[in-house]
Amino acid sequence: MKYFLIAGEASGDNHAAALMAQLRQADPQATFCGLGGDRMAAAGCRLYQNYRQMAFMGFAAVLAHLPLIRRNFLIARRALLDEQPDALILIDYPSFNLKMAAFCRRRLPKTKIYYYIPPKVWAWKRWRIHQIAKLCDEVLAIFPFEPDFYARYGYQCTYVGNPTAEAINKYLNSNNAAGLTSNSESGLIAILPGSRPSEVKHCLPVMLEAARRFPDYRIVVTAAPGMDDSAYTPYLREGETLSRETYACVRSARIAVVNSGTATLETALLGCPQVAVYHLACARFLGWIRGLQPLVFSIRYFTLVNILAGKEVIRELVANDFTADKIEAELRRLLKDDSAIPAMLSDYEHIRTMLSTCSLSAAEAIIRHT
Repeated sequence: MKYFLIAGEASGDNHAAALMAQLRQADPQATFCGLGGDRMAAAGCRLYQNYRQMAFMGFAAVLAHLPLIRRNFLIARRALLDEQPDALILIDYPSFNLKMAAFCRRRLPKTKIYYYIPPKVWAWKRWRIHQIAKLCDEVLAIFPFEPDFYARYGYQCTYVGNPTAEAINKYLNSNNAAGLTSNSESGLIAILPGSRPSEVKHCLPVMLEAARRFPDYRIVVTAAPGMDDSAYTPYLREGETLSRETYACVRSARIAVVNSGTATLETALLGCPQVAVYHLACARFLGWIRGLQPLVFSIRYFTLVNILAGKEVIRELVANDFTADKIEAELRRLLKDDSAIPAMLSDYEHIRTMLSTCSLSAAEAIIRHT
């Protein structure tokens, strides 16, 4: 079998590589090609483009890189036609991948299309659910509530488990997690500013400003795969460290400040107390976004931790709430309130029990239907 995979960012690259390993175990003759990152390449995927040339977020970044984005579409389309794979596997990255699904359905009708880690239509852009169901042979979801959501629209969706939970479980059971300092004894604040240059630029200075107000704590900033050190080091002062061992850093930290996204779920599953932040352009004009959230979004919360729990487990500082003063206030509350952290860790454990491991179930579903 020949598989063509498309992942447009670091987390998708990791999850695609894990899926490839399971597919190859079931079919040693399987071949892989597509667009992705270093993890996919190391797992045996022949890359036509690296996601470092694809991960653009926000209107301004997309506008500035339109020629490169158009070139990426051209590369992907030509590669897909040249390879004519048995299966196209799309990993997250909806703005690009839905267009590729439509192209594949039109030009290669015999190729099976699988969406692994589909767009979060339950959060916003619900209209995409009809497009996904029309274009894809199988939707392989990573949250347990997604099949019910699809069923409300008359569509089928298969929950295969959560790849983040799988990665964390694998790490915690490895030798790498042995001997780390317990959170309660740590003098470390972990900063997770995001995996895109624009996120680092807008988030890291504010996150650092808040963390520096705790002089008794050491500050470690985690670097995302595919991001050069130079994206972070201009913001760091003497004594502040940049780490590429994100899991170890978070596992050892007393507390973390985390840019909203998959990192909030990773931090929860690693058992580290946290406050979540998210930058929005023109934040001072968007302070009312919370009031309009029911009209714009389909969910009450922005972070995966709170969405899964169905309540506010971690504080979300979004738009004009994203300030150093408010980050500091939440960190002090967590550190001074004896009941705050134990309550958060208890909710983390509940979330852990909700999520099962993933790549084997996803591989089995793909093999079964291809």
